[in-house]
Amino acid sequence: MEKYDLVVIGAGPGGYVAAIRASQLGLRTAVVEKETPGGVCLNWGCIPSKAIITAAELYEDVKRSEHFGIKVTGLSVDYTQVIARSRAVAARLAKGVEYLLRKNNIALLRGTACLGKDDEVQVQMSQGGFENVQGGRILMATGSRERTLPGLEIDGERVVTSYEALTDTEIPESIVIIGGGAIGVEFAYVYNTFGSRVTVVEMEGQLLPGVDKEVSQELERSFKTKGIEILTNTKFQRLKKFPGRVELVLECELGTQQRIANKVLVAVGRAPVTAGIGLEEAGVVVERGYIKVDGKMQTSRESVYAIGDVTGPPLLAHAATEEGIAAVEFMTGNREKPLDSTRIPACIYCQPQVAVFGATEEQARMSGTEVKIGRYPFKALGKALASGHEEGMVKLVVDKEYGEVLGCHIIGKGATDLIAEVGLARTLEATTSELMETVHAHPTLSEAIMEAALDAEGRGINL
Repeated sequence: MEKYDLVVIGAGPGGYVAAIRASQLGLRTAVVEKETPGGVCLNWGCIPSKAIITAAELYEDVKRSEHFGIKVTGLSVDYTQVIARSRAVAARLAKGVEYLLRKNNIALLRGTACLGKDDEVQVQMSQGGFENVQGGRILMATGSRERTLPGLEIDGERVVTSYEALTDTEIPESIVIIGGGAIGVEFAYVYNTFGSRVTVVEMEGQLLPGVDKEVSQELERSFKTKGIEILTNTKFQRLKKFPGRVELVLECELGTQQRIANKVLVAVGRAPVTAGIGLEEAGVVVERGYIKVDGKMQTSRESVYAIGDVTGPPLLAHAATEEGIAAVEFMTGNREKPLDSTRIPACIYCQPQVAVFGATEEQARMSGTEVKIGRYPFKALGKALASGHEEGMVKLVVDKEYGEVLGCHIIGKGATDLIAEVGLARTLEATTSELMETVHAHPTLSEAIMEAALDAEGRGINL
């Protein structure tokens, strides 16, 4: 039996990065992965979806290019090519992950893992047969899968999840998206841009539940302007399938409504992959389907750690990456300080983009903290107007006494890149004073952050 210092189960953005960090720290490491290295994010989530969204953004910009004095005729979409390019991008990055594992002398065991006794891991190899390995430590990074709802069984044709949507080369004439979270609004943007009639159904009172209400309201206004129908406070009740279409019955505050569409996309969240991998038998506590961990990412079994989606929200690739690095550094004695989840940003890549971290205004006030708010709309920003992207704003939630940034909420072009500046400020414990004293080049979108900081301090200039 091969013995390793660390056996990582799952080669997603948390698992493979943890394995590399372990190798850097001198641990003999193996990774078990049943599918293509890179995990859901690289192969069936973050990367291919962003490639598709980029095509949608380009198409949208070209459609309105006459506004900039550029006339285009005969514009059309080859959606098969859009999908093909997205798969090629994912495949290229997956090969890159395999290269990184080899470069760092990490053994890649292709198969399905199950925990055994005495820190053994039994691997049912993809090519057949079994291989048992032993790890001084074991890191669970098995990720998550798509959720569905009773009555919304996935058939891959009329009722699909994001998994099927990422390879489907058909642009439906009409589609109903059940779920107004990140996945739902991203696909709503894509399908609407490429000509589908889109309805988004969300059971909560706003799009992107949990996001600052002002940001959610801004996104809803933008989507409605694009022609996307938004049904909040609405639940799926049942559906019937017919050749080429589905009929849905929805329940809302005013009673029931009916919608007819060619397809239904189910985007109601993700469920952890914990079943059938020997957790209970190994003495690893699982609560509500998620592996329970402490601040060091350690489970109830001392030798077993867990990271990423399998441990619960936030279900984000970069969160899994940071948790993976932290877990390895904790187990090797190279780290003492736990991760601060309030510094982990969440990014949504529809247009306008949304990027947030930390407390919303409502959360901060409910905690009893005395806060001040800084806002700056993109419509007052020179670069935003010049580039034709004037939707959105930057909103800072700030501790009134000390000027500490408690939360940052951005909606607009480039939001997912802009958020990092405020994240760095929080890491360095900078305040709105430092943000507004940092010279921002003009004209840039990042000036909106400086202007929001000025507004929080009562020193707004360009508004």
